Amino acid sequence: MKKKVAVLLGDPSGIGPELVVRLLNEDISNEANVVVIGEKKILEDGENISGKKVDFKFVTDFNEVQFDDKTKFFLDISKGTNRTYKHGEVSAESGKSVLEAMDYALDLAKEKKIDAINFGPMNKTSLMMGGCQYNDEHDFMQNKLEMKEFCCEFNVVDNFWTARVTSHIPIKEVPENITKENILKPIKLLDQTLKMSGIKNPRIAVQALNPHAEFGTEEKDEIIPAIEEAKKMGINADGPLPCDTSFITAFKNKNHDCIVGMYHDALQCGLKAFGFDRGVTVSGGLTVPVTTPAHGTAFDIVGTNTANLEPTINSFKLAVKMNSGTQIN
Repeated sequence: MKKKVAVLLGDPSGIGPELVVRLLNEDISNEANVVVIGEKKILEDGENISGKKVDFKFVTDFNEVQFDDKTKFFLDISKGTNRTYKHGEVSAESGKSVLEAMDYALDLAKEKKIDAINFGPMNKTSLMMGGCQYNDEHDFMQNKLEMKEFCCEFNVVDNFWTARVTSHIPIKEVPENITKENILKPIKLLDQTLKMSGIKNPRIAVQALNPHAEFGTEEKDEIIPAIEEAKKMGINADGPLPCDTSFITAFKNKNHDCIVGMYHDALQCGLKAFGFDRGVTVSGGLTVPVTTPAHGTAFDIVGTNTANLEPTINSFKLAVKMNSGTQIN
């Protein structure tokens, strides 16, 4: 049976709505049973920008959705408000719209009425202005789904995955969080996730924290012990690799399937340099696959219909294929 995928339009002030409309005009969108959750006005804006239409059956309640492998549904949650949004700027209104759609989709996921969520790019500042009480959308989703186990953000390019020990924290706070226990968490989660995605024995590279893996004590005291512990668990872990050459070793030379890094930019700089135009973000460890293109809302080009569709297509493919036990291509 086809997966039931909830697709969200993303921030209405950015490129999300136009990308989603273009995605749903691609053949790949027929690989799942799709229900788009959002406001009809935002959908129409995306259609006007993209110059494309989607043949939807419009409903106002999920109980009206009866998947039949052919019909795409649009679940209108606007409740007659008919709000309008300005392009190209952060706003509380846009952030609130995103939160409402995501909240609805997560409720459906908790009730096991959908199998995956794929969303257009969001803007973190607008989310905060709109009432989000968490660090980002990943924390919001984790709390909404009542997750007690470790969760983290994954980024994926060409089926090469990254995970990090620390994420959106000041760089001065990173060293105190580099502990054996904290390092093991993303290693184990990445190993589990890649196995569910079809990679039988994931080759996991682990980055160093310090330059050349030698100007400090964290490698000896915490990182190497974490790698050795992972090996005892049967995980194919390797490292620590110096950050400045880790993506050449692991990604370009195809010696590994993924990298665990110690902090945000040590991973994001490398991954975006090699494949920013193809990247996907995955909210790892949740009870439902959640994916989005790795880029942002691109306020500078919204309305021009020039945004690259490839990351959106890749994120939809990943949402459909995760947990299917098949290799992701």
